Amino acid sequence: MAGIFGKIFVGIYVEIKRSDGRIHQAMVTSLHEDNDSVTVEWIENGDTKGKEIDLESVFALNPDVAPDEEIPQSPEAPLPPSNVAKTSKLPKTRRITAIPKAENAPRENRAAAVGTTRARPSQHSQAAEPPPPAIAPQSALNQTLLQQQNARRKSNCVKEVEKLQEKREKRRLQQQELREKRAQEVEVNLPNYEIMCMIRDFRASLDYRPLTSNDLIEEHRICVCVRARPLNKKELSVKDLDVITIPSKDVVMVHEPKQKVDLTRYLENQTFRFDFAFDENSTNEMVYRFTAQPLVETIFERGMATCFAYGQTGSGKTHTMGGDFSGKNQDCSKGIYALSARDVFLMIKKPNYKKLDLQIFATFFEIYSGKVFDLLNRKAKLRVLEDGKQQVQVVGLQEREVKCTEDVLKLIEVGNSCRTSGQTSANAHSSRSHAVFQIILRRRGKMHGKFSLIDLAGNERGADTSSADRQTRLEGAEINKSLLALKECIRALGRNKPHTPFRASKLTQVLRDSFIGENSRTCMIATVSPGMASCENTLNTLRYANRVKEFGISPSDIPFSQSGSGGSRSELSPTYEVKELTVDPAAAMDSRQGGHVNQLEVLEAQWGVGSSPQRDDLKLLCEQNEEEVSPQLFTFHEAVSQLVEMEEQVLEDHRAVFQESIRWLEDEKVLLEMTEEVDYDVESFATQLEQILDQKIDILTELRG
Repeated sequence: MAGIFGKIFVGIYVEIKRSDGRIHQAMVTSLHEDNDSVTVEWIENGDTKGKEIDLESVFALNPDVAPDEEIPQSPEAPLPPSNVAKTSKLPKTRRITAIPKAENAPRENRAAAVGTTRARPSQHSQAAEPPPPAIAPQSALNQTLLQQQNARRKSNCVKEVEKLQEKREKRRLQQQELREKRAQEVEVNLPNYEIMCMIRDFRASLDYRPLTSNDLIEEHRICVCVRARPLNKKELSVKDLDVITIPSKDVVMVHEPKQKVDLTRYLENQTFRFDFAFDENSTNEMVYRFTAQPLVETIFERGMATCFAYGQTGSGKTHTMGGDFSGKNQDCSKGIYALSARDVFLMIKKPNYKKLDLQIFATFFEIYSGKVFDLLNRKAKLRVLEDGKQQVQVVGLQEREVKCTEDVLKLIEVGNSCRTSGQTSANAHSSRSHAVFQIILRRRGKMHGKFSLIDLAGNERGADTSSADRQTRLEGAEINKSLLALKECIRALGRNKPHTPFRASKLTQVLRDSFIGENSRTCMIATVSPGMASCENTLNTLRYANRVKEFGISPSDIPFSQSGSGGSRSELSPTYEVKELTVDPAAAMDSRQGGHVNQLEVLEAQWGVGSSPQRDDLKLLCEQNEEEVSPQLFTFHEAVSQLVEMEEQVLEDHRAVFQESIRWLEDEKVLLEMTEEVDYDVESFATQLEQILDQKIDILTELRG
């Protein structure tokens, strides 16, 4: 047995070859003489593994443990070393076929005997011819035949193993091809596979240089930026496409699918430029660093700062301003509200501001359908009035003093819990009100600075026929009017216009002091949804944000790749059309001088109303946005404004009647007590009762009319 296994013994480490081609060491644990094999074990990933290997494979990888050659060689003609080395790799069962030693045996016979040890299985029939009886006895022949049968049997096993390995490799290749084919079929079955390929090819031609935290923060009096969110679960479930590309720190591209007359589909790549552009990988902290953080120091310098989040419902406004959502729960500590409050408390501790002895207050209110409600006082309705100095005052608004960031977070949680929301065509849980959170600095009771952070309502169009509910459409009309007024007020601030149409909406009326003054700064964050289904609303949002500051865009602003695979714009496929946003001032002036003003004059005569500051601002607003506000829409806004004014007037009259009714009850109680006397004056009772009834009739008739 020791001769068969050579220098192999239990406990020795030998090199083995795995089925995947790897070669590593393993320890021999047992020897099997019946089938000329050994069992080896090794440790892999913490587990002990083992397998049975034939001696031929072991000796092929470990020639140093093979048994020594037993074939005698004459000193006159030794065998070549290479043949000896090869023979040493074979198990001993193939080497013991040497002919017994004979002095007169010719050299040819000895060579023939050695040759039989190296014969292939197919040649064993020739090697099995019986030698002369004088040279090879019958016992040696029987042993040789047995060993050749064993060799033939082992060779068949090796062949079977090789066949299994080949089948395994073929099966793996077939599975890989099947997976690739299935993945390709899934993409081909997408409803917009052609558009997806166009967008993918166009993006491959761009040289991406996104905004990073190391970029320089530029200070602007008016900063306009755009933030795109990633596709949400609902959009991924319906396999919606991402049509937003942000190739550089200030460029946003929208791939709008179009269709020609011959039903050929193509892309219209519309390009916009802003101060900053944040892609789907940007965090709230990064957005805050470039937008609201530079405004914090403004309020310590006796200034007014304002930060807006604007966009379609579901595009990420509340996420940006209020914080991250985990289901329906919101982490208020990661929103711009809390980040701004944190920096305010850090800055107030600086030596140059600490000596001012400033106090920090916070307010939180919402504007819904032209009405103002205090979110920190159980949604109490507030009145917005102008005092004798033409300063706008929100009557009854509570200011809460805050000492730390945790106090601010508690106020935000209280306010968000009672904010008005509703269902629209764009979102099942949509914020239908403008939420205004203000951080106010006061010094000895007087205002030192104010930071207004506004989460605007969704910018759905008032003509959204899919939201046929009357209340929802009235909400949409009021929201759109306030957003147009906000845009014009910001433009007036940036251009230092003498008049700001802040009376056109309740939102701009409340924020009047933020648009007036030398030390006023504003930032707008336009949030967009990347899905192809939201493409129209996304374009409306970007056009709105572009008109606030009116950036110019040129083909050189698009960072096309300079590589050889279609680097320049001229090398793009004809199905791609890059469209820049341009405004023709002459055409705009001609259209403004058209019949729109005449239509408004006709409406004035039709309604029979005189001039008022609020109506003048609304008229100016419609004239400056005639592309978005048609005469019919102006009529609608005018009617809604009058309805709101009439509603407020009726409420005031009803409140006055209620107070008067209390006085009437007291007078009537006195009259009834007088009748309990024995000799009361009947005529006096009737006269006083008639006076009370006349007063009631007059006031109630006036209230009803």
